Amino acid sequence: MPKNSKKLVLIDGNALVHRAFHAFFQSDLRTSRGEPTTAVYGFAVMLLNIYTRLNPDYIAVAFDTSKPTFRHQEFKDYKATRPDTHQDLISQFPRIQELVETFNIPVFAVDGFEADDVIGTLSLKLLKRCLHCHRSDMDALQLVDDHT
Repeated sequence: MPKNSKKLVLIDGNALVHRAFHAFFQSDLRTSRGEPTTAVYGFAVMLLNIYTRLNPDYIAVAFDTSKPTFRHQEFKDYKATRPDTHQDLISQFPRIQELVETFNIPVFAVDGFEADDVIGTLSLKLLKRCLHCHRSDMDALQLVDDHT
């Protein structure tokens, strides 16, 4: 890392939410009213771990939107073989959005693009910065260079 450079962490919010949900799935955490909170808890734990481990100067989260992406338009069966998202996970996205807002973390979401597309674009726009990207897709390796 270059001396005196600021550290920016970009998080693929959807990937972190899914990872958190499945990592803590067996816990089946719920509020006293029965609202599922497993993904919210896991996301918070992982987010705090990122803060503790990396001590970033800046942090941002990118989320997918509910709109179809350009990939859906190009290939109608894009992600067609993926199983449906668990309803308990879907219901936690608003709470996770609230959590991110409470931490005052900027959110990037662009209709027609996935979170990893947004992170890739930001990575290219922020060349020569000390950048950490938290994504689970192996195609993210193409972003790795001396600064990312």
